[in-house]
Amino acid sequence: MKHDSRIYIAGHRGLAGSAVHRRLLTEGYSHCITRTHSELDLEHPAQVEAFFAREKPQYVFLAAAKVGGIGANSAYPVDFLLSNLKIQNHVIEASWRHGVKGLLFLGSSCIYPRLAAQPLKEEYLLAGPLEPTNEPYAIAKIAGIKLCQAFNRQYGTCFLSVLPTNLYGPNDNYDLEDSHVLPALIRKFHLAKLAVQGDWQGISQDEAHYGKIPEDVLLGLRRESSPVVRLWGSGAPRREFLFSEDMADACIFLMKRLPEMFSPEPPRQPSYGLAQHLVNIGCGQDLTVKELAESVAAVVEFNGPVEWDISKPDGTPQKLLDISVLRRMEWQPRISLEEGIRLAYQDYLSKIR
Repeated sequence: MKHDSRIYIAGHRGLAGSAVHRRLLTEGYSHCITRTHSELDLEHPAQVEAFFAREKPQYVFLAAAKVGGIGANSAYPVDFLLSNLKIQNHVIEASWRHGVKGLLFLGSSCIYPRLAAQPLKEEYLLAGPLEPTNEPYAIAKIAGIKLCQAFNRQYGTCFLSVLPTNLYGPNDNYDLEDSHVLPALIRKFHLAKLAVQGDWQGISQDEAHYGKIPEDVLLGLRRESSPVVRLWGSGAPRREFLFSEDMADACIFLMKRLPEMFSPEPPRQPSYGLAQHLVNIGCGQDLTVKELAESVAAVVEFNGPVEWDISKPDGTPQKLLDISVLRRMEWQPRISLEEGIRLAYQDYLSKIR
């Protein structure tokens, strides 16, 4: 991938795609191609075909997807399965049809079996039952990985799939109806901090920008004795988190090395172990959701009570990635969780000030 290569970032406004876009620009890549959803609907094959014929991208980062937390996945299984299948199928097939030199497909660590051994190795994919709370999304992403592998095998393409761990950072989704755990924690603790200060105007401004505040959250904010933050589950599950900028750095690092990864010649030392053309992206460390909540509360500076609703699902007990492949390639993340939460909170505040 050269600095004047034509590079398409699908989903450039989302958490992952925007990080990849920013990183490419920072590294001096001058021909980044982007389209908003209103300009290009990836669920419509004719639009995708016309776009590829006109723009002729040489490399593709496929970060576009319908994503959400446990609540959204449970409420809209058809949307998560069907929309993601359409998006990835259309982009992957068009990339092959128009001779794209390299494609990087972003999957997710949530597609591993629910009770797989820890840490999660790439070969554990499809080794057991999936987590029921996000099964439709996981099935769609697995189909995308298998489609990339099928194109590589049948047509000799260079389509690499990556499985990032839980991501967070600038341009995250803070809508409490469908956000992931870390951005939801940032928003809930921030709202509770405003409630302690009696800043209901600030809460209204937050709601105007980041979306409706659910009734159960409002009840906690309005509690007479003191505002309380109500969180789902027991807090016991363990999760791994990676700042989106580190994920983007890893993606570009891998895209630059596609020729050697897909070379038919015997690999030079060290062997990367890429027989399935699938790579985990993470930091190799995890913590409990309760510990995460404590870290977020400290950054936001909320010192009030927290209540855990154990009637809500916990999800997979643990999701820790084995990042041996990236480590052998001498890549590692640079941003600690504490620093990343601070940067994410700063970005969150910048949108409502």
